[in-house]
Amino acid sequence: ARAATELKGKVKLGVVDATVHQQLAQRYGVQGFPTIKFFQAGRKDGQAEDYDGGRTANDIVAWALDKAQANIPAPEVLEIINQAVLDDNCADKPLCIISFLPNILDCQSACRNKHIKMLKDFAENYKRNSWGWLWVEGFRQPKLEESVGIGGFGYPAQVAINARKGKYAVLKGSFSQTGISSFLKELSAGRLTSPLVPLKDVPEGK
Repeated sequence: ARAATELKGKVKLGVVDATVHQQLAQRYGVQGFPTIKFFQAGRKDGQAEDYDGGRTANDIVAWALDKAQANIPAPEVLEIINQAVLDDNCADKPLCIISFLPNILDCQSACRNKHIKMLKDFAENYKRNSWGWLWVEGFRQPKLEESVGIGGFGYPAQVAINARKGKYAVLKGSFSQTGISSFLKELSAGRLTSPLVPLKDVPEGK
């Protein structure tokens, strides 16, 4: 009951009396009691995963939340076209990862799509962190670039912003699978430096 209370609104818990619903128990291979099965939200094939955690309420809650987070969709990687996009994906997030990509003339569609595909893969890998993921073309948002020390050159570049704490960190390594992976691992460990100039009045992209 306590586990159900703590998981309310996050994970649904149900109870089945296997002595009454014997066909259902047989269908899912229930042989002992209690048995806990996890059904992924939205899955249509009825497949269930066996619970393999401890028997306390805390164990059940932790296991269920971990499974629920693993099955959430990856966040979108959005282009910053106005202040609202920036606010929605930065203001209330633990971190927002902003990538500054080269001008489309310097990095044409195949090049840009390759960068965005890589960012989407990272967003999938770090989806449990509930970070925001954004990108913008270099020079398109000069006030934003100035506020995080991206000086109008050296694209592609990347920063991570914690708007609530007023801090940011700049990717020092290469804008590559290896460089970004190292950067994100450091961010996951809580390493943020540099006081943040207030982010406001970001002009709309043209």
